Amino acid sequence: MGRDVPPAAPSLDAVRARIDAVDGELLRLLDERASLAAAVAEAKRAAGQTGFGLRPDREAHVVRALLAQPRETADTALIVRVWREVMADSLSRQGPFHLSVWGGKSEAHTVELARLRFGAAPPLALTAKPEEALAAARTPGGVAVLALETGSAWWGRLLAQPTLKIFATLPCLAQWGPLSAVAVSEVPIEPTGADMTFWVTDAPGSAAAVLDALGRDGVAGGLLGEAGGLKLFALAGFYQVNDERLARAPGGLSGVIGAAPEPFDV
Repeated sequence: MGRDVPPAAPSLDAVRARIDAVDGELLRLLDERASLAAAVAEAKRAAGQTGFGLRPDREAHVVRALLAQPRETADTALIVRVWREVMADSLSRQGPFHLSVWGGKSEAHTVELARLRFGAAPPLALTAKPEEALAAARTPGGVAVLALETGSAWWGRLLAQPTLKIFATLPCLAQWGPLSAVAVSEVPIEPTGADMTFWVTDAPGSAAAVLDALGRDGVAGGLLGEAGGLKLFALAGFYQVNDERLARAPGGLSGVIGAAPEPFDV
């Protein structure tokens, strides 16, 4: 019986030629997508639609759909980074879009996270105080990226500014590290099917006692920060501002200050 002869490996020149062909096709598709983003902007203007075009829930659905498709080699991090860049570029073509970053003691890391999440398209400015970043988030196309830092309760200010909401966690992949910053803007917050809700309370006592009280009402979560007599919790799932379970929770001053998709690799 004859032996099966394994196919010869492609030559390096052949592989490089194929890479060049793929690069050319990628460029063509990126150019087409950019032109479609411009067409979306024109269609919105024609329909009288104004305002910031950022839709975190749609972006989450797009990324999750891509990650669910069959693939052989491209890993999750590559897909997320490429599409974050593409979507941010598309958004920047539809109107004003800019980032204001308060990184506290971890400024360089927070800037890195902001670029991972929002790409290179939007201009980025650093702020000395979280209040300055929040003020910039209230301008057209504004997004504030703020560090979750021990001792800072900037997030408590969102209770008095209901139009501003946390809509994203940074990083958006667990493999890139633990949650260390969030993004805030005046954008609609909609459930995506796998979310966490941010809830603030002035309840006295320990965080464990608050979590026990929430748990008795079927609410699960964890403490993210505590400062200035306030506690910030991340609750599993999507909760409306007027949810009765949260209304029964401990604390006289409390409220939902946003929600965000869970990391895509959880």
